[in-house]
Amino acid sequence: MEFHPNRNITKKKPYRICFVCLGNICRSPTAEGIFQQKVTECDLNTFFYIDSAGTSAYHVGEKANAISRRIAESHGVSLLSRARQFNSKDFYKFDLILAMDSSNYTNIMKLKSGITNSQVELMRSFDPIGSNEDVPDPYYGGINGFENVFTILMRSSEELLKQLSPYLVNE
Repeated sequence: MEFHPNRNITKKKPYRICFVCLGNICRSPTAEGIFQQKVTECDLNTFFYIDSAGTSAYHVGEKANAISRRIAESHGVSLLSRARQFNSKDFYKFDLILAMDSSNYTNIMKLKSGITNSQVELMRSFDPIGSNEDVPDPYYGGINGFENVFTILMRSSEELLKQLSPYLVNE
């Protein structure tokens, strides 16, 4: 998929991205941490605002899952966010909202209800290997499930940044 953001990305108006899963303790904070790391490595911090959220309130205020943090740290990525619940105000705060799976995509779209400020996509629409598939819930695959999710999100984040890069404009 070739993605086209709805505007150029400048230092004065950073592109705001929110990664969303169910509880905001595994997949979405991992995606947030990986994308933040990629942006930092490319010295593009001033061009992006990065966050994550969950469609449920199950884990509000909690750190990312301990296994997710351990896997990320083994790859040099820090997961520093605290879980929060996605809400309709987020459509006005973010340019791009990336759902980790089709169930969360459906829940996000139910909240959107005619709001046109942000684009909503599946995270794996940026995965060069598994386009438009779900990012699986890592709980069902043990430690290998968490490692697999990290790998999927790394690939997807790299492609996302690659597709956004032509829209970066120095001002």
